[in-house]
Amino acid sequence: MKLMDGFDSNYRYILVAARRARQLQGGAPPVIDTHSRKPCRIAQDEIRAGKVKWVIPEMPRPAAEIANELLDKALNKDCFRSPQFPAKEVLHEDCPGHQ
Repeated sequence: MKLMDGFDSNYRYILVAARRARQLQGGAPPVIDTHSRKPCRIAQDEIRAGKVKWVIPEMPRPAAEIANELLDKALNKDCFRSPQFPAKEVLHEDCPGHQ
């Protein structure tokens, strides 16, 4: 099967066509004039005509990634660890580079 224009994969094309076909079966009116009465063919024709819009949903970022980003901002990456107490973070206001 040749990749359809505007789609990143054939799998996504099939998903979009199947979802539109289900809408047509549920009573949604076709948005183009077609000779076919089959919902799957009507959905394919609508996609080919550019009448069906679809969006790839953005994946939510993992909570750990967001927490690390916030922690890095709070501690500021430019700060350093104390030479006397390497396990202790130096507070931002005590950081020599930020006075």
